[in-house]
This record gives sequence, structure tokens and C-alpha cells, in this order.
Amino acid sequence: MTGIDIPKIVQQAPSPAYVVDLGRLRHNLAILDQVQQRSGAKILMALKAFAMWSTFPLIRQTLQGVCASSPWEARLGREEFGREVHSFAAAFKESDVAELLSISNHLVFNSFNQLERFRPLWAQSGVSIGLRVNPEHSEGQTAIYDPCAPNSRLGIPAAEFTGRSLAGVEGLHFHTLCEQLFGPLERTVAVFEEKFSRYLAGMKWLNLGGGHHITREGYDIDGLVKLVQRLKGKYGVEVYLEPGEAIAIGTGLLVAEVLDVVENGMQIAILDVSATCHMPDVLEMPYRPAITGGFDPGAKAHTYRLGGPSCLAGDIIGDWSFERPLKPGDRLVFEDMAHYTMVKTTTFNGIQHPHLCTFEPTTGELQIVRSFGYADFKGRLS
Repeated sequence: MTGIDIPKIVQQAPSPAYVVDLGRLRHNLAILDQVQQRSGAKILMALKAFAMWSTFPLIRQTLQGVCASSPWEARLGREEFGREVHSFAAAFKESDVAELLSISNHLVFNSFNQLERFRPLWAQSGVSIGLRVNPEHSEGQTAIYDPCAPNSRLGIPAAEFTGRSLAGVEGLHFHTLCEQLFGPLERTVAVFEEKFSRYLAGMKWLNLGGGHHITREGYDIDGLVKLVQRLKGKYGVEVYLEPGEAIAIGTGLLVAEVLDVVENGMQIAILDVSATCHMPDVLEMPYRPAITGGFDPGAKAHTYRLGGPSCLAGDIIGDWSFERPLKPGDRLVFEDMAHYTMVKTTTFNGIQHPHLCTFEPTTGELQIVRSFGYADFKGRLS
């Protein structure tokens, strides 16, 4: 990972451990701030992707707030971030709405049914109310992450707007992207405008959702700036973006240790980190993280299947080759493991949760922010 002192981090970190490089985090925030300054967009952080709240004091110097998908996420944003809180979920309980109205600046409903059912609660709340729409335009390659897939439960199709009242609704929201550059957003906005722009008259804001890899190399920042400026000028609305991964791309490492090497048709290295417990996107997406000093199978002299310590037969991270043989006690470093890792971990099998750490490159200091013990495992059960 460019710009991260991996040897120094490995020397200091316990195992297993997630380590977030604060220098790389500042790098990403500088890019996002440039977008805000040039375009006038307001950028929020999606807590569903990254919620390491010990870093919030740094992040809130740049970003306008957070977007939340539940009352607990919204509460974390209100308590620890302290700026705007925008909340959305596929559906709410009445108690959810009551709580969210007390801690959110924006509350977005996923259906006209819920909008009207809870109108008595929100009508006099002072919270800005929005609707999530479904442009029915797919740009994603992985069905599980495509909100515009056929029969999606996310967002209101244009046909549902016919004859509906928008009284009290101040904004529209769509979220259709996943780990994508500017082109898919540009095409999606064109479809959105064709289907929904007539409803923006008199509204206050438009939220373009998440999935924008703005801080990834190759992103067309000039194109994004022009698009936001055009939308603001044409419709007279505030424009929000709510990336999650773009904040944390390239910032995180997962430090692991080899526990054993066994033979069953090939060499299998068992680690103290687990795909199912600590990097579930490896199984769900599927996703193949980079490993420092690791190569494709067969590219180097020693090929291994890397697996976790759990009893799940499919707890397999993948196959890599290395220049030297692996042995118990060796350290491996999985790269770009900040987003959609800590927020999705489990304590399945009672496997140790990785320590949460930060690394400050200006001083070379690694700080263990949080360690987990048996009480954390027991506390989830009864």
C-alpha cells in the first residue's frame, strides 16, 4: 500500500489487529475536501462502511456529518461525530422513527406507506424528510450489492409516484453504486433526471448516495465537480454525497499470524484471522484482498491456501504464493482492510476479535485503541 510503513506497523502491532494509518486517512480527506470546496457538495460518511469512532475527531474536521442505517448508527453519529446525521432504512418501527427524529437532521423513507403512516410523528418535528427512489438502472456487477436489481426492496420506482402527495417531503435520495468510478454515476443521474426531476421543484436537497470511489486513483473528480454544480444550479438544491469506502480506502491493514501449516492435497496455512469472522466480504462479495509479499497461486515458489481457525469448512481466505515457505509465527498483512471489516465482524466460535489500532506516520507510533476479551464475547449472549 503506497505511503504506509508496513514493516514498522508489523513490528509494533499485536496479532490479530486492524491498523488504520492516519496519514493515509488525511490524504483521503484532503481529496474529499477538494470536492466539497470546488463543487459545493456536502459529503457525509456512511457508517455502514467505516465506523471507527476514535477517528471521528479527525474526520469531522472535513466532512459534514454521517449517514446512518439504524437508530444505533444514528446515535453513534450524534454522540461521537457531532455534525449532521442523515438516517435511512428499508423500513422502520414506530419506536425507530421516534428515536431517529430526536437525533437526525434528515430522515429518509423507503415507501409512501411509511411516509404516511408516520406523518403524525414527523410533520411537526423540524427534521427534513426525504424519499429514497429507485432509478431502475443497474451499474453494479454483483447482484447482492445492486439496489436496482429486479424486485429490489430498496427505493421507490417512478411508477409509484403517480397520484401520490409529496407534501412535507424536502428531498430525494438514490443510492445505486458500489465501489465505482464517475462514469456509472453520470449515467445514473441521467436516468434519475429523466424519471424524477419533475419532483425536485421546490425541494431543498438531493442525495446521490454512496458507492463513489472518489479517492481511488483514476476517479474523474473534475467530472464530479461539474455534475454537482449543474444539479445545484438547475434545481436549486443542496447536493449530498455519502461515500463510506472513499474515506477509508487504502488506510487499513489486517495483521495476522500463521498458527499452523497442514497438508491435504496442497499446503494450507491456518491463520489467527478468519474470513467468516473478520473479513466476511471475502465470502460474500466475493473479494480477494491483497497481501504484502503475496502473489497469485503458482507465481512464486511456495503456494498456500490461507484459512481461518473457525470450524466453518468454508472459512477459506484464498490461495496465494510466496517467495519463502510459511511457518508458524510468521506475520501476514492483508491490505486495504479498514472498510467493511470492523463493522461486519462477528465473534462466531468465540474467536478472538482483532485489536483496533491506529498508526501515526509522523511519529511512527502505533496506538492500540481497543482490545477485546471474553467479556465482550459473553456480553453478546445470554
